[in-house]
Amino acid sequence: MSMKDQGVPQAQRFWRCGSARPRGAAEPGRGAGPGGLQLPKGCGRPRFLPPGEPMEPTEGAEEERLAERLRPDTLGDYVGQEPVLGAQTLLRSLLESHEIPSLILWGPPGCGKTTLAHIIANSSKKNGMRFVTLSATSAKTNDVRDVISQAQNEKRLFKRKTILFIDEIHRFNKSQQDTFLPHVECGTVTLIGATTENPSFQVNAALLSRCRVIVLEKLSVQAMEAILMRAVRFLGLQVLGQEDQHCTPATGSSSKSSEFPVYIEEKALNTLAYLCDGDARTGLNGLQLAVQARIAAGGTTPLSTAKGGAADGILVTEEHVKEGLQRSHILYDRAGEEHYNCISALHKSMRGSDANASLYWLARMLEGGEDPLYVARRLVRFASEDIGLADPLALTQAVAAYQGCHFIGMPECEVILAQCVVYFARAPKSIEVYKAYGNVKECLRTHTGPLPPVPLHLRNVPTRLMKNLGYGKGYKYNPMYKEPVEQDYLPEELKGRDFFKGREM
Repeated sequence: MSMKDQGVPQAQRFWRCGSARPRGAAEPGRGAGPGGLQLPKGCGRPRFLPPGEPMEPTEGAEEERLAERLRPDTLGDYVGQEPVLGAQTLLRSLLESHEIPSLILWGPPGCGKTTLAHIIANSSKKNGMRFVTLSATSAKTNDVRDVISQAQNEKRLFKRKTILFIDEIHRFNKSQQDTFLPHVECGTVTLIGATTENPSFQVNAALLSRCRVIVLEKLSVQAMEAILMRAVRFLGLQVLGQEDQHCTPATGSSSKSSEFPVYIEEKALNTLAYLCDGDARTGLNGLQLAVQARIAAGGTTPLSTAKGGAADGILVTEEHVKEGLQRSHILYDRAGEEHYNCISALHKSMRGSDANASLYWLARMLEGGEDPLYVARRLVRFASEDIGLADPLALTQAVAAYQGCHFIGMPECEVILAQCVVYFARAPKSIEVYKAYGNVKECLRTHTGPLPPVPLHLRNVPTRLMKNLGYGKGYKYNPMYKEPVEQDYLPEELKGRDFFKGREM
């Protein structure tokens, strides 16, 4: 350590990456402000900070840096999606043989769609193919045409194939998707599209028929634990086991006694793997944010070591991890048990006429990232199931709320849903129709033998033959009578059955 570094407080050290200094980084003590090493912005490497100096964000997406740096380059390092990319699967065999078909990668955020495209890119470049990336959030139709033109030239002049990866392909409109449709069909480009939306609705049917749809599921807790442990080893953190509070280095090597190592509880990693809901990006960002916050705080914790001695270190606990996640998003499992618990709580709060609680559960779902159209669809159901004929306008309100959410989306549509929820909570309730229809379904399920035929006088009469067979005979057209018409409308076997009362009349 140079003389200029001796005064640097070790507790202010950013986590140790365990890798060589990147190109362009200043040596310790050189080109740095008070306190020691500060690397150029964007290099993503640790730096020393003087006491009390806040950590300022670097240029670019700071939250994305750890996820980007840990992105696998080969199929062997790819974690999760075993049903699709496991050994002996068709897709893996095609990728390993470099026979890449046009693909649509469909899955939730953070499940590995872009990573899989990145792996394909590395493989294709090694085999002389071009790999071009476009983002549908920023690319225009002219950008697509330019890529197509270059692909045509490469194929004609150099016999070189082009793979076109389009992230968020569902954001392309029909005209933009039509631009590369014929070129996918004739083989000028191999298309790989990534989307979080159902391609059946968001991708042109003609284009969809020329691509193989690969459905990627959210990552399992076990896969997330493997990814987080890779990040722990990369960052040089040490895992604090639950048994006897012993410290177990994740890297297999201990730190120098003069340094304050950074520890993370094993329970904290397990909790993070569970709470990130299969989103690797969220998990890695949460880990990064929790460690950054603890190091910035500058405090150390006395810890017992495996040898029975005592040591000081910076400890990241389960609570720190939860706090790191809450800074980026409200904890809400959009596809698991919490999803159903919250919608159940909303439904029961409205049924109980508690507008206050109804608003709380609505906000908890929306702020946690729930699809507003899902909530709107549930409100349409509630309007008929729980309010029914007590306020027939409730159904109109629900349909209008759904249409409003569809037109303007989040966050503007949140107040539309809030208005609808409060209206429903304050509305009178009736389950008369809901119960009656349930009685009809029970009648059909428990009926033995063939269902009774439709009475002749109620049957449709589109032809002369049917009329001659007695279809429609004896039917009384109600508007032609001034008095109520005596006429049976149920089959003979059900005559006298009242489904609203659930019994025989």
